[in-house]
Amino acid sequence: MKRTLYVSSAAVAAALLVAGPVAAAAASTAEAATGGVSAPLRAAVDAEGAAAAALKSHPGVIESLDKDGSVWHVNVIGKDGGNTELLVTAATGSVAVENSDENDDDGDEDAALVAAKVTAQQAMKAAVAAHPGQVWSVQWDDDDDNNKTYWDVEVKSGGSTTNVHVDPTSGKATVSHSDNDNDNDENDDNG
Repeated sequence: MKRTLYVSSAAVAAALLVAGPVAAAAASTAEAATGGVSAPLRAAVDAEGAAAAALKSHPGVIESLDKDGSVWHVNVIGKDGGNTELLVTAATGSVAVENSDENDDDGDEDAALVAAKVTAQQAMKAAVAAHPGQVWSVQWDDDDDNNKTYWDVEVKSGGSTTNVHVDPTSGKATVSHSDNDNDNDENDDNG
């Protein structure tokens, strides 16, 4: 903000020296109309932006993505089969490697994920279409009990969190369950 103030002040001073009072008044009026901000402020990186930044840095398939405070944790299965855990800063979108495992032993488990027709990004869009809100996490889930695979997408809206399951073949989104973020066990007599 200080840099913008100095640049704006310098522009007004230069206009005053070169073109006189009329140009300075016009520059000052234009600055007031825009609120004195030279460039738009950058919005925080959402789930979709974190996914894009992670895949740009490490091409592959997203296995999971979740927000933890000011960072997004993104696990990517690379084209070489390696698993890379990335941190994407929510404020800037910068990407750092948290952990990398080139000799991932989960090759058989990852095969279904890599072959899935619906990607994590598509699952996030389907989940938000079924239940509007902000994606907080997405995770590939291979349910061992029922031999089913699906994307589990956590969507936050207002004071509640809703889990949406997205079929990895059809992209069909089904609301699984919803929790009030303000719930606590002391008041949970309905369950």
